[in-house]
Amino acid sequence: MNKEEIFSKLKESIIEMDSELAVEAANQALESGLDPLECISDGLSAGMQVMSDLFDEGEAFVPELLMSSEAFDAAVKVLSRNMTEEEKNEASNGTVIIHTVQGDIHDIGKNIVRTLFEANNFIVFDLGRDVPVETVVEKAKEHKADFILGSALMTTTMPAQRDIISILKEDGVRDNFIVMFGGAPVSKDWCDQIGADGYADTATDAVILAKELLAQKKGGLS
Repeated sequence: MNKEEIFSKLKESIIEMDSELAVEAANQALESGLDPLECISDGLSAGMQVMSDLFDEGEAFVPELLMSSEAFDAAVKVLSRNMTEEEKNEASNGTVIIHTVQGDIHDIGKNIVRTLFEANNFIVFDLGRDVPVETVVEKAKEHKADFILGSALMTTTMPAQRDIISILKEDGVRDNFIVMFGGAPVSKDWCDQIGADGYADTATDAVILAKELLAQKKGGLS
């Protein structure tokens, strides 16, 4: 098989939610001496973009995204076998810390956001629900995250989002992270008021905004 055929097979394995086919295509890519990063971006990520678009259009749902994400992960494990950590990071769209804020136990919305970010080739660390604000900041530092995402589903837990910003400022690391918040009672006005970088009303909007904000940040550093 030539390069384009292997890229096509990688892409198709994601759309078909077929982990076995994804692993087979990934092994063929390595045997053919193809660049793993190109295989991820031009093959696997292209397939995930199709699935993400289908989700936006209501033609694919969370279970399908999860199966595609599993196929994606299986292929990436094969392709990244001999990659350095730097190359692995380069292959992703960024590293995300996601959680439901302290005092809040709702996580359905957060889980959908996590799935969409994983489907769009972000490295995601899900801290779960009712996560202490100090833990969020510690984990963000530990994983050298690009993003901190926090969901609040009750007005009584929204102040935890403000507290995360406060701790980041106190620790002198606020500019290290792109901070985005969401949840039923959360609004753009609230996020602007507490000094967050972004607010998204839906999981799809969150992914789009994250890509835009990271591009802006990297553009500002260049």
